[in-house]
Amino acid sequence: MSKRRSKHTLDERIEAVLRVIEGIASVSTIAKEYAVDRTTINSWVRKYEADGVDGLKEARTWKKYSGELKREAVEFYLNGEGSLRMTCEKFNISSNSVLRQWINQYTSGKEIKSTSKGRETMTKGRKTTLQERIEIVQYTIANERNYHEAAKKYNASYQQVYSWLRKYEKDGKQGLQDRRGKTLETKASFTEEEKLQLRIKELEHRNQYLEAENGLLKKLKEIERGMGQRD
Repeated sequence: MSKRRSKHTLDERIEAVLRVIEGIASVSTIAKEYAVDRTTINSWVRKYEADGVDGLKEARTWKKYSGELKREAVEFYLNGEGSLRMTCEKFNISSNSVLRQWINQYTSGKEIKSTSKGRETMTKGRKTTLQERIEIVQYTIANERNYHEAAKKYNASYQQVYSWLRKYEKDGKQGLQDRRGKTLETKASFTEEEKLQLRIKELEHRNQYLEAENGLLKKLKEIERGMGQRD
């Protein structure tokens, strides 16, 4: 008998909900895998349908962060007093990505303001072409599987992006074809020119992501050098 777990990560809850919604597994099956009762799984599904990904986040994710706390956390990290994880634990920050966002604002010279509670509006799914789905999947992979960012950038739903990536990983580009009707999208393969264009798009997305990451690292190093000179 599996041991009951008291907590599940956000990604685990999202995956459980999407597997139920997409009909991949039943509520009973998911409940057994996660060692929880059916009521818990149904509750996750209701929260997701009402508020999207935000509905599955723990309450502490929505807490109010003062501008002072943000600055203290950023300076604590930049002063080398702790890693991202340690800083988040010390200041009760919901995730590393939240802290990274504050660091980016701080190092860019932007004012760090207080944030209050609130949920983002759930983006509804939309119709897409095969090439759009491929581009969205490639962007998501290039950006370390940031489903939320991809959904926001392409005005799609989190569920769509997650589902497309699963299909792409299982069946490649063929898995992204719309098989609900006979359309031009059901052709078996791409031309060499289309393949080249898609590959270029994929590399462009990856390059943009790496440039942004390198820019942030460069700013952090400049700040560290400046602090060292003052010492």
